[in-house]
Amino acid sequence: MFKENNNNYNLNQDQVNRIIEMAWEDRTPFEAIEYQFNLKENDVREIMRYNLKKSSFEMWRKRVKGRKTKHNKFQNTLRFRSKNQKQ
Repeated sequence: MFKENNNNYNLNQDQVNRIIEMAWEDRTPFEAIEYQFNLKENDVREIMRYNLKKSSFEMWRKRVKGRKTKHNKFQNTLRFRSKNQKQ
């Protein structure tokens, strides 16, 4: 479900899919998405809004709103980094 608004970010379908996957993951902070794709939290929110059904987007927003694990500044532990992640 790739929408035209993502062209503003110069993303391909695989990148959008990965961003959505990372955004849904509880322990992946927005800072990791910013580091890999140079997208701020608001950019991720916009991508999610345009690529999910309205009910799915609302469920995601409710889930991540105020969640401490979605922001590095609240985490005290080092996390494992996959070889697939940008160095």
